[in-house]
Amino acid sequence: MTECGIPASQTSRPVGTPRVLRTDVRTARRRLSGRVRKTPVFHTSVDGPDGPVPVSLKMEFLQHGGTFKVRGAFNALLAEESAGHVVVASGGNAGIAFALAAAQLGKECTVVVPESAPHTKVAARWAHGAEVLWHGATFAEAERHAVTLATERGAGHLRADDIPAVVAGAGIIGLELEEQVRGRPPVLAAVGCGGLIAGLGAALGRRRQIVGVESEHTPALSAALAAGRPVDVAAPSPGDEPMCATRVGDIAYDIASRQQMRALGVADDAVTRAREYLWREFRVVVELEGASALAAVQSGAYKPEPGVRPIVVLCGANTELPVL
Repeated sequence: MTECGIPASQTSRPVGTPRVLRTDVRTARRRLSGRVRKTPVFHTSVDGPDGPVPVSLKMEFLQHGGTFKVRGAFNALLAEESAGHVVVASGGNAGIAFALAAAQLGKECTVVVPESAPHTKVAARWAHGAEVLWHGATFAEAERHAVTLATERGAGHLRADDIPAVVAGAGIIGLELEEQVRGRPPVLAAVGCGGLIAGLGAALGRRRQIVGVESEHTPALSAALAAGRPVDVAAPSPGDEPMCATRVGDIAYDIASRQQMRALGVADDAVTRAREYLWREFRVVVELEGASALAAVQSGAYKPEPGVRPIVVLCGANTELPVL
């Protein structure tokens, strides 16, 4: 297990990083009314290292498109008043989210993906009517091509994460949790590129502790907090299902450092076991990133205080159906 947290006074805010505030999240919620689901919370107990652990599961995998990122995609497309054709680079769920949101809003969508993009997620983009183009071996190469392509086609270019509208959209989850769960229990969520924890931080501030969970072999948030700025970490093995972003965004780092968020690393086999457990016990299918927060509880990487029932966000379900 790895854990990192340093005083905000020892961090530096990336120059030009925009602030995302609770008011931005509230505005996003009004804007998205009727377009996204208020996903349910399920109060239960799960197996922990020392016996049953009470948890509240935020069932965000039930969101349209099977990902929380639909919230940010809708908010970005509506807030930015983008052109009728949008281009975005994404190797993961953001591409699905933008494809779905664009289709609902009557916009054309082109998603540029790196060659390693999982077929399941590429197929989901096609299902929502998006054009999918492969370019480059890395997300950075795909992003550069997306910018060029948007210019050539006269289309709007949007980043898949690390923009205020996307973060504010994800933050709606935090507002829902305030209504759904009494008290102020801690919230555990996957880090990924940081959009989810940033949104939760923008919505909840210091009212609740937010714990970011990431893979031990790609500790992007832990590395950023230790370095005092976002940094690149080693890339995962080719073909790994991405709960493995190699760098957190500037907005996520800014919010995490100011709020002194905890960052926990979990082993890959613990995440796999958590995903299998969700299927076996609840007949719930999630992707690896979607199970990572639960893995922190079940493996003992996160141990709640006595009498505390943490909230665990199950954030995505875009994976191959056979999980066992």
